[in-house]
Amino acid sequence: MRFELPDGSAVQALKNVSLHLKEGELMSVLGPSGCGKTTLLNIVAGFLAPTEGKLVMNGHTISGPDAERGMVFQKGALFEWMSVRENVGFGPSMKGMPKSEKDEIVNHLLDVVGLQDFKEKAVYELSGGMQQRVALARCLANDPDVILMDEPLGALDALTREKMQSLVLKLWKETGKTIILITHSVEEALLLGERLVVMAPRPGRIHKEYRLPFAELGVGADLREVKKHPDFGPKREEILSMIWDMEEEIMGRTENAA
Repeated sequence: MRFELPDGSAVQALKNVSLHLKEGELMSVLGPSGCGKTTLLNIVAGFLAPTEGKLVMNGHTISGPDAERGMVFQKGALFEWMSVRENVGFGPSMKGMPKSEKDEIVNHLLDVVGLQDFKEKAVYELSGGMQQRVALARCLANDPDVILMDEPLGALDALTREKMQSLVLKLWKETGKTIILITHSVEEALLLGERLVVMAPRPGRIHKEYRLPFAELGVGADLREVKKHPDFGPKREEILSMIWDMEEEIMGRTENAA
C-alpha cells in the first residue's frame, strides 16, 4: 500500500505483506506506531484498495466493504439516537429480516454479551465497556465470516478490559468466527492471539509470527492465571524487546533526518 502525497512524494505504508488466514483462526497483530496495522485492517475490510496485490476471501477478490466482514472500531461507532436493542438489530433490519427472526437474534446476542437488562437504554447511558459489548453484538448480528477489531479495548480501564478480553475469547470459541485483532498491548496480543503477527515499520511488513497456546487456555479461565504460565513472561519480554528495538531505530532515523 502506497500513499501519494500532495508534494509528489509517497509513503510506502505496506510492502510484501502476505498472509493466509484459516477459517476460525484468531490472529492478533502487534507492532510499533506507524507500522501499518490499521492500514492492513482497512484493506481487509475493503475500506482501502491496495496499490498492488490482492485479497481473496471465500474464492472471490475483496473489492469493497461486505457483510461477510464485520468491523469493531476502537470506539463503538454506535448510533447514539437508537437504543441498545435497535443498534444490535440495525444490520438485520437493513437486510429486511422479518421482525420475529430479528428479535430472536437480538435477544440471543444481548444474553451472550450480558446486556439483556439494558436493551432499552440509550447508548449514551452506557459505560465504555458496555458500549463495546453493544458494538460486538451488532457486528455478530450480521453473521460475518470474519470479525475485524481495531484496538477495540484500548480505551477501557484495566478491569473492564480484562473482562472484555474474556468475552472476546468466549465469542471466538462459541461462534467459530475468524477474528483479526489489532492491538498496541503486548499482553493483549499474547492473550487473544492463537496466532500473533509482529509487524515492523517503514515500510510496514511482517517481521515475525508466533503460534501461541494462551488464547485456548484463556477460554473460560481466569486470564490472570493464564499470565502465570511459565512461557507467558519470557514471550512477553521477547516481543517487548523486539518492538522496543524497532522504536529505537525509528527514533534514530528521525534524529538523523533532523
